[in-house]
Amino acid sequence: MFSRTLVFLLILPALPVLADDPWVVYEGKEGPGKGKHIVLVSGDEEYRSEETLPQLAAILARHHGFKCTVLFAIDKKDGTINPNVNNNIPGLEKLKEADLAIFFLRFRNLPDEQMQYIADYVDSGKPIIGLRTSTHAFSISGKSKFADWSWNRPDGGFGRRVLGETWVAHHGAHGRESTRGVIAADAKNHPVVRGIQDGDIWGPTDVYTVKLPLPGDSKPLVLGQVLRGMKPTDPPVEGKKNDPMMPIAWVKTHTTSSGQKARVFTATIASSQDLQSEGVRRLYVNACYWALGLEDRLPEKAKVDLVGTFQPRPFSFNGYQKGLKPADLRWKD
Repeated sequence: MFSRTLVFLLILPALPVLADDPWVVYEGKEGPGKGKHIVLVSGDEEYRSEETLPQLAAILARHHGFKCTVLFAIDKKDGTINPNVNNNIPGLEKLKEADLAIFFLRFRNLPDEQMQYIADYVDSGKPIIGLRTSTHAFSISGKSKFADWSWNRPDGGFGRRVLGETWVAHHGAHGRESTRGVIAADAKNHPVVRGIQDGDIWGPTDVYTVKLPLPGDSKPLVLGQVLRGMKPTDPPVEGKKNDPMMPIAWVKTHTTSSGQKARVFTATIASSQDLQSEGVRRLYVNACYWALGLEDRLPEKAKVDLVGTFQPRPFSFNGYQKGLKPADLRWKD
C-alpha cells in the first residue's frame, strides 16, 4: 500500500526510480503506444491538473502501452506538489526525449532555464496537446526572454499562437453551468472523436469563450453546450450562450521557426472531475493517438477504464491535497 492517503490508487508493476525524483514515471505495458514516450506537464491552481495527468498517464500506460512521465509544480522547501508555486516545474528536460507533450498549465512564471526546454520542444515539430487553462499557460515576467509567451500579449502569446486561443472569458457561468459535448457536424469522422456520440462528453467545468473563427487551419471537433445546472441531464441554456456554441476541442497545425508542421490538439473541457466522464477520457486518448500519427491503430472504442480508485477533488483554488510528493503517486508490488 502507499505510505499515505492518496487521491487515487494505482496498482501496476514497481519501477526502478529514485524515491526523491520530483516526477513520476509509468512504464507502458503492451499496446500500440509501446516505444513512445509521453511527457505530461501539470501546474494549475484550480482544476487539479496534478490529479488529472497522473490518472491519464496511468490509462495511457496500462491500456495502450505508452511510457508516461508526469511533471509537477514543486515546492522547493519540502519537495511537495504545490500548484500554487508558479515558478518551478522540475524535470522539464524530459521533454528532450518526449514523442508527445501534454500541457495542463495556468499562469506559470517559470525561469528562463526551465522555459527553454518548453520552447525547444515547441520548436521541434513534435505534437502538442493543451488542456483547459493551457490557453493561458504563462504569465512571464517582462525581464524574461520568454515574456512574449504570456497570455496577455497582443498576439495572445503561447495560447493563441500555438494552441489556437488564449484566455478570453467564462462563457458558461463558472460553477453553476456545466458542459455537454456536441460533435461538430463536419467532424464526425475525425479520429479524435471516434467512438464518441453527442452527450458522451460532459463535465462540471464551464465552457470557455473563444474568438471565432479560430486561427489558421484550426478545426473545431467538439462544441460545448452550456447546461442550466451541474448535472449531465440538465437542459441546455436558452439564448445566445448556445447560439453559436463555442468550440471546446479542436485540432490545428503549429508551424515552427524552421517550417516544420506539428499536430496540435486543444481541449478546454479539463479538470480532474471532468476525467470521470468516459467520453472525456476517450477524447484525450484518441487525441494522443492522432497527435502521434497512430490513428490507424485506434479502435472504434479505445479502452479508457480508470486505473485504480479515482476520487478527484472539486475544482477550486487551494483545494489541492497538501503534503503529497510525486513518490506517493508511484505504485508498489
